[in-house]
Amino acid sequence: MTQHIDSLQPASLKNIQAAEAKLMLQTYERNPLLFVSGQGVHLRDEQGNEYLDLLSGIGVCALGYQHPAITAALQQQSHSLLHTSNLFYHRGTSELALRLTEITGLDRVFFCNSGTEAWEAALKLARAHAGMLRSQGRNIGTRILAMQDSFHGRTMGSVATTHKLKYREPFEPVMPGVSFVPFNDVEALRAAFSTDVCAVAIEVIQGEGGIHPVSPQFLAAARELCDSTGALLLLDEIQSGMGRTGRWCAYQHYGIQPDVTTLAKPLAGGVPIGAMLCTEQASRAFNPGMHGTTFGGNPLACAVAIAVIDEIKQSHLLDHVASLGQYFLTGLRDLQTRFSSIREVRGLGLMIGVELESEALARQMLQGMMERRIVLNRTHETVLRFLPPFILSRRDVDLTLHALGELLELYSTPPSQQPEVMAVETIPGDKIHG
Repeated sequence: MTQHIDSLQPASLKNIQAAEAKLMLQTYERNPLLFVSGQGVHLRDEQGNEYLDLLSGIGVCALGYQHPAITAALQQQSHSLLHTSNLFYHRGTSELALRLTEITGLDRVFFCNSGTEAWEAALKLARAHAGMLRSQGRNIGTRILAMQDSFHGRTMGSVATTHKLKYREPFEPVMPGVSFVPFNDVEALRAAFSTDVCAVAIEVIQGEGGIHPVSPQFLAAARELCDSTGALLLLDEIQSGMGRTGRWCAYQHYGIQPDVTTLAKPLAGGVPIGAMLCTEQASRAFNPGMHGTTFGGNPLACAVAIAVIDEIKQSHLLDHVASLGQYFLTGLRDLQTRFSSIREVRGLGLMIGVELESEALARQMLQGMMERRIVLNRTHETVLRFLPPFILSRRDVDLTLHALGELLELYSTPPSQQPEVMAVETIPGDKIHG
């Protein structure tokens, strides 16, 4: 008979690791840490050690840990309704939908439980919208153009639009009709586009792909092409949205509006929720019964998401994210001038990637930061990814920059003659709107 986890004495990291090895599907390579609590921007392990969290649950815990606004919303909603199903009304859906349409500039919302579900809804809407146009006599196909180095999730539709082979190949055949275009290659996009295409799918800032922002020229070309045929422009803001870049959505830095966008990660500060938003025109392709969810938009998730949005507004966190992100980037660029092992610094707001010269160095740096009790992660093999809570302080950034500098001194040799620094991928306002 399997021993239950709650009977382990004590509930130590070693015992929990042993239990998971027997009981859990082995889909994750976990770090050997047992976190038991958090406060502000810090996590605490079972030994009482505190860690500065610069990953925030992969971009989820935007307000950090034990934030009073989230705690109050959880407590208040738990005394009334947790779930009713979408067969009935509750006040939270319309209140949250109003906030989301106001901050995104889109018209209608579908609530679900995660980013991948939001993206799945976007893909289904794109196909349904093309079908609606064909029924009206328009010439439009079903093909979807996705981007090289993209990541959109793990469901069969989402993984079909995710570029990395290791995510797709084990599950083939995945959803057909997807073609991949080199990211930020305008000519390649134009060559691949035709009336066969029902949607162009873009992460405004590629997250798993190494923190690469879309170029203004590429996004403008995608908008133009979609407008020419009635195809939908789908912008994935699951990682870059909800204030992560200093604006509610990263596409707002470009002055270009999508037909569909998807939100999730920080939306409810750790309570699972996703949202697909679209224009009024695109929404006409969905009728009652065509798509749905059991848990999506439940009272608990909506109440917390409302609290998160209101707190971001009331505490002026968008301005804080923008200014602190620039401060962080400036410090990282200074390190780049001192160490040639930093190939590029990319990002916007508090979504930042530091590309190093090798995977081995990236692994060493990540391990060194963890030993200094600073949490981040490595993506696209060689990129250190920073997705800290929005409430991070300059003191936290200074501590991080100091630790990075010490580790670079240890693991890489400062150049005697610094080569030309590669261009940093950021999106200054004058580049977009000027």
